[in-house]
Amino acid sequence: MIGFELIKIVFLPTLLLSFAMALASCDRDNAASPARAQSSAATPSDATVPKISFPPDSAPLPTVDGARAMQYLKEIVAFGPRPLGSPSHKKVEDYITAHLKSDTVENDIFTADTPEGKLPVHNIIAKFPGTKDGIIVIASHYDTNYPLRNTSFVGANDGGSSSALLLEFANQLHGKPREGYSIWLVWDDAEEAIKPDGSGGLPQEMPFEKDSLYGITHLAQKWEADGTLRKIKAFLLADMVGDADLNIERDTYSTPWLEDVVYEAATRLGYQSHFFGRTLAVDDDHIPFVKRGVASADFIDFNYGYHDVFWHTTQDTVDKLSPKSLEIVGATMLETIRILDKMDSLPPK
Repeated sequence: MIGFELIKIVFLPTLLLSFAMALASCDRDNAASPARAQSSAATPSDATVPKISFPPDSAPLPTVDGARAMQYLKEIVAFGPRPLGSPSHKKVEDYITAHLKSDTVENDIFTADTPEGKLPVHNIIAKFPGTKDGIIVIASHYDTNYPLRNTSFVGANDGGSSSALLLEFANQLHGKPREGYSIWLVWDDAEEAIKPDGSGGLPQEMPFEKDSLYGITHLAQKWEADGTLRKIKAFLLADMVGDADLNIERDTYSTPWLEDVVYEAATRLGYQSHFFGRTLAVDDDHIPFVKRGVASADFIDFNYGYHDVFWHTTQDTVDKLSPKSLEIVGATMLETIRILDKMDSLPPK
């Protein structure tokens, strides 16, 4: 999970103090990227949000097997920390691809030039064709931060929960022709920043936006060059979605009309109390697509009590998470897609 810009939020006084301290000087002893008062990645849109009409829909609502997703999460975490180039990272790659063996899978493999030298990066894309012209991407990073100091961070929520949820989505999509847009599941790699310096910031020669999001940025650039980007109707990101006390933020870098679709989906499912109680601007995997004009939505519960402002701590473990939260986020993402499938046309970014 990357950083955030505080926009409008009500917290306990202790959390307010922690955020103020982070904005002044983010101690990255266990973190992989800073929380910043000013974002260099994107600017929240000031444009008028298009009014969307949601016609009644009597079809059955989607369901997600939260218990099965939780089991995937436990199996991912059991491999241990999964930074780039580590044996555990390779085991998680193999674990994901083995789950997708009957599907159409694209491997986007390249070498990233990082502050710690050249490191291997592996994006995994599973493609499920639909009948409508266009693609909806669902993404999650699966790596953990580079172990320059924190060698025991297992990222149960931060990377593990969302990666497991995508595996459950694959179960929903295996061998079933879609009456809608094609869906591409993306497990993106090297999301976390590589090299914090001793003072808690990034080295002067390696600013934030150049030392994180390696995998998803490479994929956005590749799809922009080969024309795929024009076909993407929506980019949905899952990150830190397993918190037992689930509260998904309204992200101001996400596309406003698409956030409205997300809330409509949550409302149809009766999950609206878990969505948009707070508003933040979050620097996350969706930013390379936001910058390229793709409608994007970040499903993230940033106020996770076991990461605080220095979020990569050893307390991010499976026991803090809930299969019900995975079910809530998963079903809401699928209902968001179902609404998009049924819309005659999608608003511009």
